[in-house]
Amino acid sequence: MMSMPYRTLTSVALASMLAATALLAGCSKDNGSSTTSPSPTASTAPSATPAKTKVDGGEIITAYLGDPQGFIRLWATTTTSTEVIDLTFSYLYKLNEKQELVPDLAVGQPQFSADKKEMTMKVRTDAKWTDGKPVTVDDIVFTYNIAISPDYTGPRKGTFTEIDKVVKVDDTTLKFVFKQPFAGFIDTLIYNILPQHLLKDVPIKEMDKSEFFKKPVGSGPYKLEEWKQGQYLRFVRNDNYYGGKPAIEKVTAKIVPDANAMMAQLQTGEINVIGVPADQLGAIEQFNKTSNKLKLQKGIKASQYSYVAWNLTNPLFQDKKVRQALTTAIDRKGIVDNVAEGLGVVVNSQTPPPYWSFTDNVPKFDFNMEKAKTMLAEAGWKDTNNDGLIDKNGKNFEFEMQVNQGNKIREKAVTVIQQQLQKVGIKVTPRVVESSAFTKNFQAKQFESIYYAWSISGDPNPKGIWHSSEIEHGLNTVSYKNPEVDKLIEEDLQTFDQAKRKEILGKIDALIAEDQPYTFLYAPTTVMAYPSNLEGFNPNRDSLKEIEKWYFVK
Repeated sequence: MMSMPYRTLTSVALASMLAATALLAGCSKDNGSSTTSPSPTASTAPSATPAKTKVDGGEIITAYLGDPQGFIRLWATTTTSTEVIDLTFSYLYKLNEKQELVPDLAVGQPQFSADKKEMTMKVRTDAKWTDGKPVTVDDIVFTYNIAISPDYTGPRKGTFTEIDKVVKVDDTTLKFVFKQPFAGFIDTLIYNILPQHLLKDVPIKEMDKSEFFKKPVGSGPYKLEEWKQGQYLRFVRNDNYYGGKPAIEKVTAKIVPDANAMMAQLQTGEINVIGVPADQLGAIEQFNKTSNKLKLQKGIKASQYSYVAWNLTNPLFQDKKVRQALTTAIDRKGIVDNVAEGLGVVVNSQTPPPYWSFTDNVPKFDFNMEKAKTMLAEAGWKDTNNDGLIDKNGKNFEFEMQVNQGNKIREKAVTVIQQQLQKVGIKVTPRVVESSAFTKNFQAKQFESIYYAWSISGDPNPKGIWHSSEIEHGLNTVSYKNPEVDKLIEEDLQTFDQAKRKEILGKIDALIAEDQPYTFLYAPTTVMAYPSNLEGFNPNRDSLKEIEKWYFVK
């Protein structure tokens, strides 16, 4: 997810698109401890010549491994879902690449009362739903009343627990009232605003099953024209978008459940904007030398990391020393170098390297096969019957590891992990799962171990993934519990001084790294392919972010 900053689920998103894509991507090649990465650079074929005339029209064609979950972010958690919601809806605020609030429906920055319990903001009055109705303060209040309602039990509920109420002051003013000072307020502001006139009679408990969830009416730069499940989603521009009519006329998102097939379609022109997996970059660069069709934007740093999650309700993974040994037995740097083609940096805890709160001053479990064997033996796991598998109390150490279908980088990484753990006497059975079912399994805790990734945005407080209150309905799907982590998360959410927050968040990262509920793998660097005649994209953003600013030239 993480999506992710308080990662109050608000910002957390599961990345299930492509690329080391795992679930996302985000940093540079290094020795596993450095967090620096090269600035984004674009490469084009030498003979490409810049064109100057802006074109009104054209089509962007991208692809996802699986369908989005739907169009209401309160229930949708995958990166794919977030991307299509961004196309079709408006928010109070959006986040730029620095995780700063950028006004969308809001006007200016939020203002706080002296006691920090009230947050007021102005709202623009020129936005309209695609059915012609105006977007009003009442729509915003309606949306947040869903989020704070007892009837809402979706995966992002933890984001809104500190909100007492959201009220309309007047036709241009909105006020949030918090139960106590809430430093994680940023994560409450980045949800798509919903039309009261279309949803007021839909019970909250049924909203994620309503027709609107699949056939939305939004107020964003594009509107959904057609969604054929398992085939494609087609969007057309919203000519009445308050931010100005987008230059790009159409956006098509194809469902292609295989990353290699996506790259083949990129070369034939059936796809023209896509993240390029590390293992395909060489081939795409070679193709581009002769075709002159693409720009390759390299070195994009995104707040993402991949990981193996251990289901802590499974007795195999309940001993912290065992989890530490599992990480010690996995050559994470080797995965970066040999599977991700060097396009990434090893991470040791749950904060992505680009974040202001990032620290690498955490416990580390570097690759050491012999040490891993010793740690497992100390935890009681030994090969007592000489069959090549370690066992304890008559039970072999064996489990299944799920990975989403079509993401070749992840599938290869799981095979590497399987081989390495076999060397310490552990049997891993990989299970490749179709993307939609994979996401459902993760959220329903239907896994023993799972290879996934988070895309994280917003405030860095990690409540949504790591607080014990998020086990039942949130994204703490490994059922991680540490009372000290809970306490620090809560303390951070009431701390407005950034230096103090960095200290608290560093302690949280160190505790989670010590506990190893995940084996944190690496933050990949994203490479995006665009048409050579496309302009206006932000070289620091991946996927379709800020597409309303894009345009073709001739």
